[in-house]
Amino acid sequence: MADDYRIEKDSLGEMKVPADALYGPQTQRAVENFPISGQRFGRRFIQALGIVKRSAAETNAELGTLDAGVAAAIVEAAGEVAEGRWDDEFVLDVYQTGSGTSTNMNTNEVVANRATQLLKGDGSVHPNDHVNFGQSSNDVIPTAIHVSARVAVEEELIPALEHMREALAAKAAAFDGIVKSGRTHLMDATPVRLGQEFAGYASQVGKGIERARAAAAELEELALGGTATGTGINTHPDFARRTIAKISEATGISFVEAADHFEAQGAKDAAVSLAGALNTVATSFMKIADDIRWLGSGPTSGLHEISLPAVQPGSSIMPGKVNPVLAEAMMMVCARVMGNHTTVTVAGSRGNFELNVMMPVIAHALLDSITLLAHVARAFTDRCIAGIEANEERARELLEKNPSIATALNPYIGYDQAAVVAKESAKRGVSVREIVREKGLLPEDRIDEALDVRSMTEPGLPDT
Repeated sequence: MADDYRIEKDSLGEMKVPADALYGPQTQRAVENFPISGQRFGRRFIQALGIVKRSAAETNAELGTLDAGVAAAIVEAAGEVAEGRWDDEFVLDVYQTGSGTSTNMNTNEVVANRATQLLKGDGSVHPNDHVNFGQSSNDVIPTAIHVSARVAVEEELIPALEHMREALAAKAAAFDGIVKSGRTHLMDATPVRLGQEFAGYASQVGKGIERARAAAAELEELALGGTATGTGINTHPDFARRTIAKISEATGISFVEAADHFEAQGAKDAAVSLAGALNTVATSFMKIADDIRWLGSGPTSGLHEISLPAVQPGSSIMPGKVNPVLAEAMMMVCARVMGNHTTVTVAGSRGNFELNVMMPVIAHALLDSITLLAHVARAFTDRCIAGIEANEERARELLEKNPSIATALNPYIGYDQAAVVAKESAKRGVSVREIVREKGLLPEDRIDEALDVRSMTEPGLPDT
């Protein structure tokens, strides 16, 4: 029906735009050009675009480069975008023009049409001449990448990692008295305390927090002010500094103008650095999740040194089976984040002369990784870590049969003789203690001293 659309014009001619859409012809062209994945930018990125446009309009009003009434309408409309009121109007596929121009124009058109509505017949707002004044897609999109990713790290990821670290540290303290078999190469090794293992996991997450914060700090510099190629053409000399100050105020996070606009627009190295930090967090998560599911394996034919909380039935055919589902979910998140790291790495390398031409997928992959890691950290913490219980008797049973306990005999009887003990223990399936006693290798009153498994979990040498 004719009433379902309206006719609008851009520099390429007429376009049919949905009648009730706030976006305009340039957005509609991109809708038709890029029917690729169905994946759209999420809340964080749209929020950042709204903050940039609102801050820009406020600055342009102060500098007198925009009519005060027009600027006020833009400020209100862009504020609504930042708050999420018009997310459904951001209809473009992530896979589009490499500069993100389509999404910048989507934002400009939505803000312009909404601002025109707010003016109620007192004038119209132009997406390019007014909303985009003093800006270019080439500096707005990299700015939005830095703002959205840094806000997401600070507000989502860091708190989730802190929550996980605290839970692991609590388990480390609770399990500190439980001595168990250590394992290297998946084979029995000298004793450790279960608490030491969990303290190691807590330390991994703590270091991940430090890495994420350090990498996110690199996003402090914003490209805004460089406009088309980094030269700052068609923008007021004070525009970037003043607008970025407003972005900092709006987010509560410090941002500054890029020290070199050619670096800021031609390269995305800071984004690649953050992707690397997120990849490292994923690597830590993979190790932790894998360890925990192995420690809980069984219950009869696995290690079963810990019990994981039963959160759902594990099989559609095997009654009573319970699986380490949270660990498996975390491992899948890690695989996705590692893939996103590769995506950002490749995309970051496509900084051709004065502009990176794969920015939309950088934004999407970074934000996807941040959100996935944050959400899985909380789910794994609350529905797995918090409910883990130690099976102390099982740990003691396996430890008693561990031939590597013979390592503690080295200072007493030497490596070669201790190796004989270890091999015989493994072959016969009896404890090291029994072999030592049978062979009379140590006086009875020294066996307990030599084979005190708790002391084996600390550094030091025995008084032989």
